[in-house]
Amino acid sequence: MSISTPGEEIRKRLQDRGWTQADLAQILGRPPQTINQIIQGKKSITTEMASELAAAFNTAPEMWMQLESQFRLSLTQIDPRPIQKRAQLYDYAPIKEMIRRGWIKAANSAEEQERIVCQFFEISSLDEPPQIVSAMRRSSPSIALSPSQIAWCFRARQLARTMSLPAFDDKFMRSVKRDLRILAAYPAEVKNIPTVMRDHGIRFVVVEHLMGSRVDGAAFWLDDQSPGIAMSLRLDRIDNFWFTLMHECSHIEHRDAVSIDTEMGQEERVQPLMKENIEQRADKEAADALVPTDELDSFMRRIGPIYAEPNIVQFAHRIKMHPGIIVGQLQHRAEIGFSSHKNLQPKIRAHVISTALTDGWGVELSPGSV
Repeated sequence: MSISTPGEEIRKRLQDRGWTQADLAQILGRPPQTINQIIQGKKSITTEMASELAAAFNTAPEMWMQLESQFRLSLTQIDPRPIQKRAQLYDYAPIKEMIRRGWIKAANSAEEQERIVCQFFEISSLDEPPQIVSAMRRSSPSIALSPSQIAWCFRARQLARTMSLPAFDDKFMRSVKRDLRILAAYPAEVKNIPTVMRDHGIRFVVVEHLMGSRVDGAAFWLDDQSPGIAMSLRLDRIDNFWFTLMHECSHIEHRDAVSIDTEMGQEERVQPLMKENIEQRADKEAADALVPTDELDSFMRRIGPIYAEPNIVQFAHRIKMHPGIIVGQLQHRAEIGFSSHKNLQPKIRAHVISTALTDGWGVELSPGSV
């Protein structure tokens, strides 16, 4: 039978040698009371004591530390299920961030927190994956989404559901893109985007991104006649905003099931062939909707490789587009560096959230309000 406690092991070794507890105390230079407390399990074996016992009994100090650890663990009686459940919750979703943002309430028990999280994601248990795609859509994204990205998209869908809009008609998209392009020439005109979208049956919402999610935008469907576009405004820059918005419009126009787009404004240039076909298509249509490709190609042949600010501004005025959007396209074509002409890329977030249904940047929305 194996020795289960340090005290039993000490007793056995004392008996084998014919020593008393007082003898061991004398050998170690310790008070007899200390030895008795260790044998009774009332005092823990420290690393120093483990080394002393090892020297006295010609053993390894690790043996005594292992016995001590096993003994102390055997005295610890806990129910692991609440801890396991909380760990599962934190793996499933960014719980802390969702509570901080007011998307869900904090609960006193793991079971109650699970119920709240399941309600948010519209599932019956954490064993089910969240279903971002409407049941009426045919496909889902092939890329793996992080818990933060999924939670962000669900919050966007929650906001979109609160909006009562006319049914969407595919023939609307041409006029939507035409009206949006007119607004893109002036930073303050972004405040009219919600009206344009609403008039054409497209739900437009803004949700501040969650920490580490790097989401820029998403296009989704609540049902077959109810598309939605969500923006994070993570990069508060006119070129990133308009390219992302027109990219999502392309997904709606082609009735793609769902698109959650990340790092749209990253400075590391992603080769087009590394993207899925529908993302390549959306990139191309977004760029062309803002700055016609043939116009930009002609400008680059005439002006490049030196792009002076007056030339960019003059070209922008001629095609009725904001210069910052021209700069963004030149940057992503590797014609100029990402630090070039930053002064031509104004911030537009304040204009957007002044009229759009928004969750973030201090806008108060309680979990029960949406």
